[in-house]
Amino acid sequence: MMNINLHIERLILEGIEIPSRQHPALQNAVETELARLLVEGGLGSSLAAGEALREVPGGTVQVAGGNDPTVFGQQIARAVYGGIGG
Repeated sequence: MMNINLHIERLILEGIEIPSRQHPALQNAVETELARLLVEGGLGSSLAAGEALREVPGGTVQVAGGNDPTVFGQQIARAVYGGIGG
């Protein structure tokens, strides 16, 4: 079994404002979806070999689902996984 330590120091969202009361839900959604994707799909070969990344370009996320922080967090996680996934 492989242990994965994930530390997101900062998540930069340009061009969108999330009300502070929604920050915990957004954070939880990103962490939960990213963990699910990592369990199901694994890591890219360089990360699996132990390489550390200073940053992960997440690409562009189209805001769908209105103002739902859970949906938005899942979209963010999928974009991040695109940069680190298997």
